[in-house]
Amino acid sequence: MTEGSQQGRDETRARYDVFHTDCLARDVVDHVTSRWGIWVLISLRHNDLRFYELRESIQGISEKMLAQTLRVLVEDGLVWREVEPTTPPRVTYGLSEFGRDIGEPLTELFDRITRRLSPGTR
Repeated sequence: MTEGSQQGRDETRARYDVFHTDCLARDVVDHVTSRWGIWVLISLRHNDLRFYELRESIQGISEKMLAQTLRVLVEDGLVWREVEPTTPPRVTYGLSEFGRDIGEPLTELFDRITRRLSPGTR
């Protein structure tokens, strides 16, 4: 019996080894640290936002890239999406518990970086 439980732990460890290309956790890390993923998570850290509010909060992101990034983050369970059946539909996004958990250290990292930079540094 010990042998079977040991094998299960080894399989789980191998499944979540981010150095392997088929690792599920690696996919989530790639999505979170993508060019726009980190900014979506940081933008949603305090408030739920509608699509256009989110787009305005992240300078330089196109509607297409925001939609793609949100789709992936929703699929990963980091962001939730709520559609109100109005005309036009009102779509709101927010962080799931998992997204808040992941977003917290990203926000800390961002805050540390901005504290270290002097106002004139660019």
